[in-house]
Amino acid sequence: MSLQKRYNFTTNPKNDILSGTVVAVALIPEAIAFALIAGLSPQIGLYTAFILGLITALIGGKPGMISGATGAVAVVLVDLVLKHGIEYMFWAAVLAGIIQILIGLFRLGKFIRLVPQPAIYGFVNGLAIVIATSQIPLIKDSNLMTIFLVLLTMAIIYILPRFTKALPASLGALIAITALVLTFNIDTKQIKDLADISGSFPTFHLPAAPLNFETLKIILPYSIIIALVGLIESLLTLSVLDEMSGERGSGNQECIAQGVGNMTCGLFGAMPGCAMIGQSMINFTSGGKGRLSALTAAILLILFVVVLNKYIALIPLAALVGIMFVVAIATFSWSSLGHFKRMPKEDLFVMISVTIITIFADLAIAVIAGVVISALVFAWKHAKIYARTHMEGERKIYELEGPLFFGSVYSFLEKFDPQNDPFEVVIDFKNARVMDQSGVEAIDKITKKYKEAGKSIVLRHLSPECKQLLTEAGPYCTWEEDDPNYRVAIDY
Repeated sequence: MSLQKRYNFTTNPKNDILSGTVVAVALIPEAIAFALIAGLSPQIGLYTAFILGLITALIGGKPGMISGATGAVAVVLVDLVLKHGIEYMFWAAVLAGIIQILIGLFRLGKFIRLVPQPAIYGFVNGLAIVIATSQIPLIKDSNLMTIFLVLLTMAIIYILPRFTKALPASLGALIAITALVLTFNIDTKQIKDLADISGSFPTFHLPAAPLNFETLKIILPYSIIIALVGLIESLLTLSVLDEMSGERGSGNQECIAQGVGNMTCGLFGAMPGCAMIGQSMINFTSGGKGRLSALTAAILLILFVVVLNKYIALIPLAALVGIMFVVAIATFSWSSLGHFKRMPKEDLFVMISVTIITIFADLAIAVIAGVVISALVFAWKHAKIYARTHMEGERKIYELEGPLFFGSVYSFLEKFDPQNDPFEVVIDFKNARVMDQSGVEAIDKITKKYKEAGKSIVLRHLSPECKQLLTEAGPYCTWEEDDPNYRVAIDY
């Protein structure tokens, strides 16, 4: 892979710069809101959007993916900041970054593949609803003119591409609505009504909290949660963008980039964060496919804070809300609704569950719940083992088929009739596989029943390791030339 293709800096510079400009403006209310949620000053959220956005733009696993302060991470910080103070939060960010780097170095990012497709549909749909509903407080108690401006923003975004694609529709709408408000002095909320965004460049700040074992005990639980929540959201965002772009990003590289970014945030007076699916979608739909787009967003954001804050403060919130509503509509997986009739009921249950949990609880909880529910559904669907029987002279042969594990043990034990079977019995595992300790114990149990009934039993085609784990059945195992070779999942 060439350096240009890997880093994708110059695919379309014009589109990248213009889309990055839209993202930079859209980042402001989000960064401020999430900082306030965590009990921090607005500047800290803006610093996070700059630092984390800059680093992931340069070394992240997916060109054009946007990172910054997020609600999922901010919620984790509330308790830490309230109980121990902001300086401990900075150390927690540093430790979370180290954990994320280690996850990337040990190449554990691939485990995001364990998240099933119905859970990803649920995550995307739930997040789309969260993006939309999170805009409502920005225009709550607003006048009818503000509502009109929101709708006009959305209309411009949909209509402008029919006339020209030289300018990203979101940026065109932002410019048009801002000009309209300033020209006619329309009474509507602006960014300056949200918070004062003026400030300086972030500077190196070694956290004032003592770096000792007591501090480590305080921050470790928070850091682990921050690291895992951040990576779950980042890697799922990467997966969604992979599907939309048709080009696969590097999950492990993204883990390392998030880790380096969060470490830097902790050492420069910022809060930890992660990838932002809303802003990433704005960037993607506005034509920002390269690293230059995310780089532009990060650099412009800090310039807005340091140099252009007086002008950025005049942008109406209605324009930003309209953009985010369009993003929410684009983020929602409408095709998943078409799968309702064809999708298995179990997958449908997973998708709806993850959607609901994402809306009312937390993204990380929703994804973990989706994986657990899917695993239980899989276990239930495969909790059967089949047996064909036939006679060879006076011997009865059981030919098993399917996985023998905790879920199928009951089905396995039901297949046999020690009391009524002939004196010689053979159980053939050639088309079966013993998956775990429960399966091993089930073989021992059925062997013991045949022994107690005074019957002769032979066990064929078990793996060498499985034979070693058997206690009751071990002496009755045969050694065949075509014995399978697999390991049993037990706690070694």
